[in-house]
Amino acid sequence: MLLRELIPGGAPVRLSAERATIILRGVRTGDDMVATERKRLARDLLVDIRRLDRDLADAKQRITDAILASGTTLTELHGVGPITAALILGHVGDPARFRTRDQFASYNGTALIEASSGPRVRHRLNPRGNRTLNHAIHMIAVTQIRNDTPGRADYLRRQAEGKTRKEAIRALKRRISDAVWRQLQVGPAAPLTAGPGGHPGTSTEVQRDRLGHPERPALRTSHFPDPTPRYAHAASAR
Repeated sequence: MLLRELIPGGAPVRLSAERATIILRGVRTGDDMVATERKRLARDLLVDIRRLDRDLADAKQRITDAILASGTTLTELHGVGPITAALILGHVGDPARFRTRDQFASYNGTALIEASSGPRVRHRLNPRGNRTLNHAIHMIAVTQIRNDTPGRADYLRRQAEGKTRKEAIRALKRRISDAVWRQLQVGPAAPLTAGPGGHPGTSTEVQRDRLGHPERPALRTSHFPDPTPRYAHAASAR
C-alpha cells in the first residue's frame, strides 16, 4: 500500500521483499514531507519483512533437519514434504494409538459418512476428526491431483464413473489416509538423506518401492496387506 502511494501508477500487487527494496530505493520524495515519511515507514516495514523471511527459512530448515533425523518414511508419499510430514507426526504422536487404518481415518476425519438415497450410493463429508490432519491430507490430495500420479488417475476415474469432484476428492483423501497410516506403522525403512533441492530422499532400494512410483502405485492399498505395527507388542500389553 505504501509503495502504491509513492509510485505513480502504483506498484505490482505481488512483490518479494528484495524487489520492493529495489523499487523503494528509486523513489525520490524531494521536499514532500508526507512522501518522505511514507518512504521511511515503507523502509521500516521492509526491514521487518526481510527479518521474518529469514526466520521462516530458518524454521523450515530446522524442521527439515528434524524430519531427516527422525528417519520417517512419510516423505516417500507423493505430496508430502518436510513441513507436511512434521505436521502429521506432531498431531499423530504415537502411531500405536491407531491399530487399524479405519481408526486413523476416523481420527483425521477422512472416514466417509454414508448418505445414500434409494439406489444411489453416496457419502458425505465427515465434519468431525482432527481438522489440522484433515487439511494436511487434503493438501496431499491436491498436490497429487495436479501431477501425473496414481492419485490423479484415481480421482479422474471416479469422476468418469459419475462421482462429483467433491466425492472423488473425498475418496482420494481416504486412500491417502490409508497410505499415511501404513507409512506410520512400518516406520523408517532406510536412513534418509538430503535429495535434490534439499528435499529428503532415500536409498536406491527404497526409491524403487516408494509410494507413487509407477512400479508400485501409491494408493492401491488393497494390493498390500496391513503390516505388523512396529509397536504391536507395546499396544497388546496395554
